[in-house]
Amino acid sequence: MRGNVNGLIVVNQVGYAVKDKKLAMFKGKGGIFQVVNDHNQVVFEGETGIAGFDEASGEYVALGDFSSVTTIGNYQILFNDSYSSTFSISEKPYLDLHTGLLKAFYFLRCGMDLDESYAGPWNHKACHTAKGIVYNEPHRVRDSSGGWHDAGDYGKYTVAAAKALADLLLAYELFPAAFDRQIPIPESDGNIPDILHECRYELEWLFKMQDELTGRVFHKLTTLNFPPLKTMPEEDRANLYFSPISATATGSFTAIMALASRIYQPFDQEFSKRCIESATIAWKWLENHEHYPCFKNPEQIKTGEYGDEIDSDERYWAAAELYKTTGDEIYHKKFKQLLSETELKYELGWADVGGYGTISYLLLNKANTDSHIYDSLLQGLVETAEHFLEISQKNQYCISLTNEDYIWGSNMVLLNHAMILLLASHFVHKINYVECAKAHLHYLLGRNPMNLSYVTGFGEHSVMNPHHRPSVADEVTAPIPGFVSGGPNSGLQDDYVKEHLQGEPPAKCFADHEDSYATNEVTIYWNSPAVFVASYFIQG
Repeated sequence: MRGNVNGLIVVNQVGYAVKDKKLAMFKGKGGIFQVVNDHNQVVFEGETGIAGFDEASGEYVALGDFSSVTTIGNYQILFNDSYSSTFSISEKPYLDLHTGLLKAFYFLRCGMDLDESYAGPWNHKACHTAKGIVYNEPHRVRDSSGGWHDAGDYGKYTVAAAKALADLLLAYELFPAAFDRQIPIPESDGNIPDILHECRYELEWLFKMQDELTGRVFHKLTTLNFPPLKTMPEEDRANLYFSPISATATGSFTAIMALASRIYQPFDQEFSKRCIESATIAWKWLENHEHYPCFKNPEQIKTGEYGDEIDSDERYWAAAELYKTTGDEIYHKKFKQLLSETELKYELGWADVGGYGTISYLLLNKANTDSHIYDSLLQGLVETAEHFLEISQKNQYCISLTNEDYIWGSNMVLLNHAMILLLASHFVHKINYVECAKAHLHYLLGRNPMNLSYVTGFGEHSVMNPHHRPSVADEVTAPIPGFVSGGPNSGLQDDYVKEHLQGEPPAKCFADHEDSYATNEVTIYWNSPAVFVASYFIQG
């Protein structure tokens, strides 16, 4: 770091590709700026555009274009005696980022030693290896080990797992060349891509969430209460409970197992068969339980609920994946029936999963679809992408978030929008969608009102104090690298931000503090869309 870096100039701190459009944002009126290299030599001088008011941050912001700087190296921007954070220009600036985002899932593994040879200073012993108790059936215990810790706590949740796996497996399906390099992880063998090894670790746990007696799926596996923040995984020894069955968990499970069966078939036919058989059994339960009460936490359980009152979108997604994997017309018929019952057909959340069903259908050979439905769904996808593009073109940070989007996990909203833009570009090949998606990545990596890279370990000024129990308890100063922080949240739902951020504009409702679970937690389904987006920009 050199000079006065005060956040008045914000850049993508990880860097820009040589041929990229390169923008920096300047808070205030703007004016003449310079780009300097690491020898403090001026390599470019330019003038910003006219500043516009950014409502989300409450500031005037001007844009400066330095795209003509194409020499590989490290740089800063100088403006009115202030410097930006350091950034690089290189051929492929996101390779290490992509590896870090994917390696983060290894660090969230439950039930095995994280050995120093793979985990470095963040190693720890195996955790949560005891059997879990089926809630309200105290004499019934089940193997509960494995999978990924969901977030900053040690719970494991079916619907969250399905969203994360969907993003990762879609990334592999669409951009396989992005996964040619090893992470590495213990299973790395040079034959099967590491992303599939990592996803299988979670899928093997998901099998354990299916009730072998009925085919239905338990909603979550947690202790009754969250452990104290300063608790290492292996120190959390309270009883684990399988929470009751839910239709949303069963629907998401069905969908992701059908998708996984298709992806793993070239590599392991037995595993692929196991996935589709589990999906088929779960689907039969769904068909026999069309109206099933939504999940509510049992009174004794105080961990994350992941409640969702509507299960039609999970069923819609499941029917699409089963049809795509099996080709059985019975699932096509059910998909068409559920089409009219599913309102949010372009959402990629853990609760609203209709977008995954839509994308699955659009990725079919069009000859195997109802052409009217296909065309209608594609039109809707393009209209959604156009909507995000229109917002971004009016936004001073070139992103599609409105004030209302700065919610819990706003960075997931940001990245889901980028996913939609890239998915739309897959079908209609519009470069504007790709450039807009890249602007969302720039924002995540520091080109934002906080002048902060929201990915731990990446960027000169990145998140240091995530709400993540191992990061708090492990006594290692640096956080585990590669975690995406939740991001600004104007809801202010935790005590720390309630005390410190009252009255702040939405895009500044963020605290890099371990107590701020509402803005600075990490989760598997915030990392997963980041992997998808980064995968697009490193392929080839």
